[in-house]
Amino acid sequence: MFTGIIEAVGQVVALQPKNGDLRLRIKSLSLDLADLGLGDSIATNGVCLTVVELTGDGYWADVSRETLDNTTLPLWKVGLRVNLEKALTPQTRLGGHIVSGHVDGVGEVVSRHADARSERFRLRAPKALAKYISHKGSITVDGASLTVNKIDGAEFELNIVPHTIEHTTMGDYKVGSSVNLEVDVLARYLERLMLGDKAAESEGQSGLTMEFLAKNGFA
Repeated sequence: MFTGIIEAVGQVVALQPKNGDLRLRIKSLSLDLADLGLGDSIATNGVCLTVVELTGDGYWADVSRETLDNTTLPLWKVGLRVNLEKALTPQTRLGGHIVSGHVDGVGEVVSRHADARSERFRLRAPKALAKYISHKGSITVDGASLTVNKIDGAEFELNIVPHTIEHTTMGDYKVGSSVNLEVDVLARYLERLMLGDKAAESEGQSGLTMEFLAKNGFA
């Protein structure tokens, strides 16, 4: 588990195809690796990766087909800057929100403009994720815990302060940039809980519909 508060920015320094999936190496001179061991987790641009080798200035991690199919990882190239966060501990300040590192989908930067000292970003989420994104709710973008300021269908806006621009990869974003999105885990669990006994039915039968919500007093 993570908090979405970025600890350091690293760089992709190697990508090695491995029998259909991938092994990658991340380098970071600013991330404290002293308390890390093999098998520990590091959120890398919001993707929870397991350390398989420590290199002194970074780490190697394996990337499964599942991760390649559901994140921006297929677009990564050597030299790409990535946001890094080590897994939280019982002593960690929960400055962001509860983040699992399990990416829900890939979004796109639609626009970016200055707003006084801040930057305003507009992003488009996959339509299937729109229902989980709420005004003033939390969303994780490339591992960073951010607050949604405005919603318009599947698009949402973020107000990013100078500190976040300077200490994450958001300064690199351009119109058309692809980003990893993770919605608030509480919203996902709430949807499943509301299904009640219908959750045991096959996926095609048990989805939340307006009819189901109305019948159960939610709409």
